[in-house]
Amino acid sequence: ISCQMPSSSGQPGQGKKIGHRGVDASGETTYKKTTSSALKGAIQLGIGYTVGNLSSKPERDVLMQDFYVVESIFFPSEGSNLTPAHHFPDFRFKTYAPVAFRYFRELFGIRPDDYLYSLCNEPLIELSNPGASGSVFYLTKDDEFIIKTVMHKEAEFLQKLLPGYYMNLNQNPRTLLPKFFGLYCVQSGGKNIRVVVMNNVLPRVVRMHLKYDLKGSTYKRRASKKEREKARPTFKDLDFMQDISDGLMLDQDTYNALVKTLQRDCLVLESFKIMDYSLLLGVHNMDQAERERQMEGSQGDEKRPVAQQKALYSTAMESIQGGAACGGAIDTEDTMGGIPAVNGRGERLLLYIGIIDILQSYRLIKKLEHSWKALVHDGDTVSVHRPGFYADRFYKFMSNNVFKKSSCKFRSRHCLTWSHRSNRAGFNNNNNRTQESNAGLLSFLVPNPAFREGREHLRPERSTQCDNS
Repeated sequence: ISCQMPSSSGQPGQGKKIGHRGVDASGETTYKKTTSSALKGAIQLGIGYTVGNLSSKPERDVLMQDFYVVESIFFPSEGSNLTPAHHFPDFRFKTYAPVAFRYFRELFGIRPDDYLYSLCNEPLIELSNPGASGSVFYLTKDDEFIIKTVMHKEAEFLQKLLPGYYMNLNQNPRTLLPKFFGLYCVQSGGKNIRVVVMNNVLPRVVRMHLKYDLKGSTYKRRASKKEREKARPTFKDLDFMQDISDGLMLDQDTYNALVKTLQRDCLVLESFKIMDYSLLLGVHNMDQAERERQMEGSQGDEKRPVAQQKALYSTAMESIQGGAACGGAIDTEDTMGGIPAVNGRGERLLLYIGIIDILQSYRLIKKLEHSWKALVHDGDTVSVHRPGFYADRFYKFMSNNVFKKSSCKFRSRHCLTWSHRSNRAGFNNNNNRTQESNAGLLSFLVPNPAFREGREHLRPERSTQCDNS
């Protein structure tokens, strides 16, 4: 879904219209000429009603037709026997696949009351610096969920993707793919505004000293001058290769777990003919943060409060299948959910990563876009490629250039390990039963044999044992 994680500092300034996103005369953000305050109010009222109403219905197994159900409720400003009065223009609220999304939220341990509290109990935070997508982003106050406006084609593609996509999440809940928790539509003033609720990759409570949007391409993959002037710019592939030429050093077990997860996710995306996605990478420099605290006169051992995540496998560390690599574990509170790493200067880092912008299908428009670009530029450097080539190039760039396996000597100096958060009792057992029941459906929904059989060029390299010399 999104091309980058926006910043939450400040409010969007008045500027020219980008896509459907604009700014009115008072300086307030608009989307399809609906003010941000009205949109936030409609989203919270609508989700509050639909989730609360669904909670009164008995739970049952998800059927294939549940993925295509759309429920609708009208919210007149004066209120009705079903809806409260409000100060926004009349609107209609649509909920896509409510039973299916309820099951998906349960799969990741999100209780209805927690979901309602996060989204409806506190004001939503509008994020500035939303990028060039023309979307509007909102963040829940507890840092848990992102709400993003999506185009009609993206929402339509997500609907078609849901059955097979979530069968894959059933099989592998530890993934870097985005987790979608709800798809909704606000109809107001003759306009349809579709929004998706998903996991938040970059927590606000952790300062990101560097942020990258990586595709494995070099064509126009450098941050613009305008982007660099921002307080928290998002850099791209060529910037990474120049600024972090040595890559990010990971413990061997962590590296192997990460590339295994990337391999599996790339095969899933290729099997659904998805492309043009990115790896969103946030880098928290622990040593730099320590220096900043000392300059500010803070206590050196002061810890930043980290809210308890509601969703299972919601942090970067939980999203990969890793285990402790050597003795002396780093407590999870110290890692703040990030993946421990070291840069070329030996500075301790925490990485926050996730695959984003996956609602791009390789349709005719992409084929045409690649054809004309390839006439002028080297075809292998162009971002828009057939899904198989895109997945291969993406995986190789991440596993060879971005993330590096630490050497034995390096490991002896910097032992980067962690202790896992406590497992939620009963989740794994339930998931095993779900895997068995969905095995047949999974093979039907994922037609590409590459996903089931694997491919040599997408297999992570074998872990080599350190010698004692």
